[in-house]
Amino acid sequence: MPPAFAAAPSSSICGVRIPTVRRFEAQSTVSTPRFLRNRVAAKTRSTSAWSLKAGLWDSLRSGLLKNNSSTETVEPPPAPLEVEEPLPVEIVLLERTLPDGSTEQILFSSAGDVDVYDLQALCDKVGWPRRPLSKIAASLRNSYLVATLYSIIRSSETEGEEKKQLIGMARATSDHAFNATIWDVLVDPSYQGQGLGKALMEKVIRTLLQRDINNITLFADNKVIDFYKNLGFEVDPQGIKGMFWYPRF
Repeated sequence: MPPAFAAAPSSSICGVRIPTVRRFEAQSTVSTPRFLRNRVAAKTRSTSAWSLKAGLWDSLRSGLLKNNSSTETVEPPPAPLEVEEPLPVEIVLLERTLPDGSTEQILFSSAGDVDVYDLQALCDKVGWPRRPLSKIAASLRNSYLVATLYSIIRSSETEGEEKKQLIGMARATSDHAFNATIWDVLVDPSYQGQGLGKALMEKVIRTLLQRDINNITLFADNKVIDFYKNLGFEVDPQGIKGMFWYPRF
């Protein structure tokens, strides 16, 4: 039987020629004992098994699984389907004529087009503490949904002249699959009491439901709990409690 390795006749280390396995086997006249042959065969099988394990994932990634001398094609796992997000929605919630003859539209939008300076001015109007603009921008950028209410006033005297003002906002974070939490719901005080906050929340909830997100939560101040109850929210449903961690200094 020919030797297992097809090595060169000899090799050298530091200028000294050393006979290789092939030359040694050619000169040997003593047969290998059976128990040694069995141990060598077992060691060879073990080495082959470890080689297969080590290269298994690389083989699967490439789509080919090698088995000895044959090659079997393995289909890679299907890539997840890309879910196309719904297009932003713009809806005119209210249209009216002002005493000076100009017209005003209240526009709901889920496009998330918010200027951080406009949002900070709105937060000032409702009495919220100021936050760093960089963090406000990051919160908007990392939100799953940013919904806004704009007042658009068009002059009756000058055609094409309009004034656009941010009067409400709400945003939501989500895992894009099951859960969403609504944050930062606010409406300009001069526009409160007209049902715009309710309309804003209803549109946000409907938008999340249309995206197949059914577990919707929020955090509410005691003063507005009844407002959210009227929208269908429950306090501690089925005894579930919200828990918070905060640094203790």
